[in-house]
Amino acid sequence: MKRIVNLNVNGRQVEDVVADSLLLVDYLRDRQGLTGAKKGCDGGECGACTVLVDGRPRLACITLAASVDGAKIETIEGQAKNGRLSALQRAFHENLGTQCGFCTPGMIMAAEGLLKSNSDPTEDQIKTALGGNLCRCTGYVKIIRSVQLAARATAEATQ
Repeated sequence: MKRIVNLNVNGRQVEDVVADSLLLVDYLRDRQGLTGAKKGCDGGECGACTVLVDGRPRLACITLAASVDGAKIETIEGQAKNGRLSALQRAFHENLGTQCGFCTPGMIMAAEGLLKSNSDPTEDQIKTALGGNLCRCTGYVKIIRSVQLAARATAEATQ
């Protein structure tokens, strides 16, 4: 079966017909051309497909597109504004928080979800928030540091 869904994808209203069985990651990649969310495991184990649904991290590879009807979806492509990287994107870039880059969009989106709910997280809170995101290239030290620095930069910008 198919149904009509209404979504806000990176600030843009979208109305589309989707099959009941269409995964959100496939919808974003194939129908919207947003390829930042990666298909890493297709089983919700690696976090490479993490996007925000109504501000909270969600694994797009185990989420049906039809189940997020009416939701606000944020992907890595929507994080930069007016050609400027977000604080998290900038921190990951400047502090070498990325290696091959495959996991980076999911890491940034999981971290973005954390910072939306907690602007001054502890290291343990960052580790917990990123616990479902696997990186096969690094030891996570630079990733955690990047999130800490982005939180500080955001706090300083709002003062």
